[in-house]
Order: sequence, then C-alpha cells, then structure tokens
Amino acid sequence: MNRVERAVSCFKEGFSCSQAMLSAYGPQLGLNHELALKVSGAFGGGMARMGETCGAVTGAFMVIGLKYGKTKVEDEQAKERAYSLVREFVDRFKSRNGSIVCRELLGCDISTPEGSDLAKEKNLFATLCPKFVQDAAEIIEQILE
Repeated sequence: MNRVERAVSCFKEGFSCSQAMLSAYGPQLGLNHELALKVSGAFGGGMARMGETCGAVTGAFMVIGLKYGKTKVEDEQAKERAYSLVREFVDRFKSRNGSIVCRELLGCDISTPEGSDLAKEKNLFATLCPKFVQDAAEIIEQILE
C-alpha cells in the first residue's frame, strides 16, 4: 500500500482527515505514527469540527512543515520555502476542489447541529472526504519529490 492509499485507508478506518494525512507521511519524516495521530487529532473537521480549513489540508501543511520547516531562527530561506510550498499546495487543492474550507467543500456547516446532521444524513464524510484526503495526498506526493 502506498502513502496515498494509506492516508485514505486511515481515514476510512475512522481517523480524521488531518490524522490520515500526518500519520501516512510523518513516520518517513521522523514523527512516529502514534505521535502523528495525537498532534493532528484536533485539526479534523475543519479544525475541531468548526468547518474552517479542511483537515486534509492542515494535515498536508504539517507534512510540509516536517519536511521543509525552519528549525533555526535565522533560517529565513527554509521558512520561505515552506510557505511557498504551502501556497503551491493550496493552489493545486483549490484547482481540484474549488476551496480549502471544510464547510464550502461539504456544502454544509458541520459546526452547527443542523449542518452536522445534514452531513451525516447525506453521508458526506464517506462520499466526499475520502476524495479530499486522496487529493491532498496526491498533491503532497508531488511536492515531496
């Protein structure tokens, strides 16, 4: 199973979109599987189910940070590279999906009881979200090359 498939599988097993992304890529970048799940756990559902930035997207940002993030105060080049790659990721994700905002992607606001009920009723977490995780992982594969 490749990393894209691993991310989608992790999501389908019941982990959040952000957890699926970071746990699929973190171990190769020095972050063990369990810690990757913990660190990314609060970002699912558009950041703690607030419908903001999609968890697959924030998970991808964490992967970019692990690979390219700055570790020394004076390393502005690393910071700019990471920021540039995040912007590239966002452009590619938006071109595939039209947005990076969870409530826009799902067409309902899961931060409200009504929106959450609608998402469950329409089975959006099983029909739409795996595609967002897959798209994020495919784009990250290209960025990590």
